[in-house]
Amino acid sequence: MLFRTYGIRSVTMDMLANQMGISKRTIYEMFQDKDELLQGVLKWMTEKQREVSSRILNESENVIEAIFKMLDLMKDHFQNMSPAFLMDIRKYRHYAFRNMDDKTDIPFIRIHEDIVTNGIKEGIFREDIDVQLINMCLQEVSRMSNDTDLLKPDDLIRKDVIRNVYINYLRGISTQKGLDLINFYEKKQIL
Repeated sequence: MLFRTYGIRSVTMDMLANQMGISKRTIYEMFQDKDELLQGVLKWMTEKQREVSSRILNESENVIEAIFKMLDLMKDHFQNMSPAFLMDIRKYRHYAFRNMDDKTDIPFIRIHEDIVTNGIKEGIFREDIDVQLINMCLQEVSRMSNDTDLLKPDDLIRKDVIRNVYINYLRGISTQKGLDLINFYEKKQIL
């Protein structure tokens, strides 16, 4: 929580120890340094994202409902995140993936593929699309929303960028059933 609130560089091992009610020595018994601790935190966050995304996808009536739920979750997530954390994570993001041998271990890669595959089965997305190619494109849309070089603080709000680009991209791969569901959930969001 401290990393998200203050950014990675601003948080010291003393702050972390104090927040957890343990000694700094106890932290160093488990982690060699702040970088290793950060890697552990990011790995934990990744696992939590995977669990929440899978739960949302399984509990939703269809993939479009799941997508809107995930977008709302992301909106809340971004609103509670320090800009310093976003800038720092960009510098340190290689730590998040250092120990992940298979890209399917990264939650948004796997969840996008699940969304597209399930959407085809549900008749929401067209059958003629290439799931792997669409997955890569959806990853880029997600990546773009976190690109601090692309989105300066005075520019569009990240949540609006990802919602507009992501939803419009989905319109392009949707069947009429999918388009109707997108329109339904968009109107529901406005009300």
